[in-house]
Amino acid sequence: MPVDNPIYIARNETLAAQLKLPQNFFDTTLQSLAGNEPLPDATAFTMAYAGHQFGGWNPQLGDGRAALIGEWRGYDLHLKGSGPTAFSRNGDGRAALGPMLREYIVSEAMAALGIPTTRALAVVSTGEQVYRQTKEPGAVLTRIAKSYVRVGTFQFAASRHDHDALRALADYEINRNFTPDMDYQSFLREVIARQAKLIAQWMSVGFIHGVMNTDNMQVAGETIDYGPCAFIDTFHPHKVFSSIDQTGRYRWDHQPTIAQWNLTRLAECLLPLLDSDQDNAVALAT
Repeated sequence: MPVDNPIYIARNETLAAQLKLPQNFFDTTLQSLAGNEPLPDATAFTMAYAGHQFGGWNPQLGDGRAALIGEWRGYDLHLKGSGPTAFSRNGDGRAALGPMLREYIVSEAMAALGIPTTRALAVVSTGEQVYRQTKEPGAVLTRIAKSYVRVGTFQFAASRHDHDALRALADYEINRNFTPDMDYQSFLREVIARQAKLIAQWMSVGFIHGVMNTDNMQVAGETIDYGPCAFIDTFHPHKVFSSIDQTGRYRWDHQPTIAQWNLTRLAECLLPLLDSDQDNAVALAT
């Protein structure tokens, strides 16, 4: 659904220059970055995935308020808050301005700290209101990443026993974001290594992701999905930053354990690709 009055609130000119986007990119793409029309020569689509949310299995998730709108020099351009999709589950698919600006600021702070992350390219005010606890101004965030494939994307294919899709997905990630033609065990090993380094970097700056569900863990090794998140002000290892995390599952000092738990779920998905013999596949994954 088109928005009424899109206006740029933030434009990341530095990132646009790093990406070598056309100099007039922002001038010519406002309607596209508001979700009103596709980018030239691109087809937008939404992604399905599954996932464990706070440890509970959900077989059908997906981009409920987001869309992948194009690819540029090995990066995916992604809108957040662009409207309802097939995965919205009766939601409005919109986003409020405050959280979109927060993701812009926090993701760019992470990038400046040298921590792998999605990057924020723009925030567009929609000229409309969204209704949450109160009425708030609406906005759409444009962000980029090496990939929006998550552990939950692999879980979606694996839970449906679609081994062809699982193989195609692994091959896609290997050839795009890893070493082309590497075997699947090496792929799993490298995903684990990247996540271990990423979580160590989070810990070193006191970052709490807040919602480390499997659908919020990107396989390529970047920080993704800044919902409830924060940097610790006064350090305490049990610090939680999510009002819905009542048990402290995703508190600061649990993040390495949760990363390992999530990676175990990924390893389970890859078993059919590791070896046709189940016992051998488990041994390789372990």
